[in-house]
Amino acid sequence: MLCGVTEQRTPAFDLIGRRYDESFVEREVQIAEGDWLISQLEPGSRVLDLGCGSGLPTAKQLLDAGMEVVGVDESGVMLELAAEQAPGGDYRQQDLRDLGDLGEFDAVAAFFVLLMMAKADVPPLLSQLHGLLRGPKLLAVSMVEGDFDSFPINFLGSPTEVSAYPPEQLRQLHEDAGFEVMEIREFQAQAEPGRVENQLYLRARAR
Repeated sequence: MLCGVTEQRTPAFDLIGRRYDESFVEREVQIAEGDWLISQLEPGSRVLDLGCGSGLPTAKQLLDAGMEVVGVDESGVMLELAAEQAPGGDYRQQDLRDLGDLGEFDAVAAFFVLLMMAKADVPPLLSQLHGLLRGPKLLAVSMVEGDFDSFPINFLGSPTEVSAYPPEQLRQLHEDAGFEVMEIREFQAQAEPGRVENQLYLRARAR
């Protein structure tokens, strides 16, 4: 189901399409973080997959575990792939800076979505997420380690901009937004063929 279409800020992931899934050969840590969320939640829990992309691996993983999944992304092409590859989710195309009226969630998965935003947009988004959480109030985030803001790159041949934080700045951002950070872990992974990056995985709970 696709609804809530708004104007998109970038066509990068519309252009990338299926190549996004083909680019990732190392997703074990992201899958492990999805497993952690599942282990903390009851079947039927409502989970927001923010920046759900093609639905793989996270939306499908959550749906297979019996969760109710709302997937939000700015790319209509990626959402079409999500509906195909992870059927059963409620997929919505909208600006990730303004989540609107999505209702409440037991948990949020935000894997590699903050890096696609300008740093000025990250604190307001985290505050929005804090306000959407209920019950266990869990948040799982992945990010690229670094210290830059809206840096232009080519990802899989398509131009886009990315931002990154050092670990302690990422922790402070979440704490300032009202989250208790339980853990930050660092890993190296191949982000696309021939390019290895340092990735941060953060687990938090809204206070």
